[in-house]
Amino acid sequence: MNPIEQIKLPILSEMETFEKKFKDSMLSKVPLLNRITYYIVRRKGKQMRPMFVFLVAKMVSDGGFDERTYRGASVVELIHTATLVHDDVVDDSNRRRGFFSINALWKNKIAVLVGDFLLSKGLLLSIDNQDFDLLKLISIAVREMSEGELLQIEKARKLDITEDIYFDIIRQKTATLIAACCGIGAASVGANQETIRQMRKFGEYIGIAFQIKDDLFDYSDEKIGKPTGIDIKEQKMTLPLIHSLNTCSKKDKNWIINSIKKHNKDKKRVKKVIAFVKENGGIEYTTNKMLDYRDRATAILENYPTSPYKNSLLEMIDYVVERKI
Repeated sequence: MNPIEQIKLPILSEMETFEKKFKDSMLSKVPLLNRITYYIVRRKGKQMRPMFVFLVAKMVSDGGFDERTYRGASVVELIHTATLVHDDVVDDSNRRRGFFSINALWKNKIAVLVGDFLLSKGLLLSIDNQDFDLLKLISIAVREMSEGELLQIEKARKLDITEDIYFDIIRQKTATLIAACCGIGAASVGANQETIRQMRKFGEYIGIAFQIKDDLFDYSDEKIGKPTGIDIKEQKMTLPLIHSLNTCSKKDKNWIINSIKKHNKDKKRVKKVIAFVKENGGIEYTTNKMLDYRDRATAILENYPTSPYKNSLLEMIDYVVERKI
């Protein structure tokens, strides 16, 4: 059994019910929209976000559950899917999870409209059921994701990202949505504000560790489905590179910046940059940071009694830092 299937075991029936409810939440009177949303449902990913919603809800309520929890998971997945559809348009990407992207099959105009439709469905699902607390949590996440993307674009032009700014970007771009999942899970079962705050923090720490792991893949020798050095080719300043720039000589720093700005399509030059980062402790430093966030997330769970849901969340933390893709 793969790690995700193992983690899912305590919430297997909830996940099966969720899939039907999620599919129903996307229904439209427009046949074209239904064809596209059917395509989206068929190529689902690991579904880690609804898993976070359900596991947190059950952990903080001692196995309790509520119809609001399904709606919270659906809202997260609808809005997350909307952002992915829009991202593929922005990035001019033709593939998503090994399948053709919506914009590749139906062109940009339709893809943007589908993204807007999914966003509105998510908003209305909350509003129609007066889940305003859940809507606030996901809306904060959407705002921060947009700000994080724009901050990264702004900084990529100058290549002047500090470690603090890097953490701001990944907290907003990646971690804020997982934080919203965990906060929504707690809020959906009537948890108090302190518990919701703690669960959001827990999700944020896991999200940061998740993104750091993704950034480490750029320097990996393993076959992971993503070419090594792609971040450098796209002029993305990630933590291994930032640390190396902060600790090397001015001459080496100028060489790296020049390589990224003017020679980022040169495979040999990119390989040299990767080798330099490895030799200057960038990988070790970044790995230690990732493990620090893993430990912070684990520490929050220590406040909760042992349960199958807590155990699955602990397994999720391990999966995030140990995964191969």
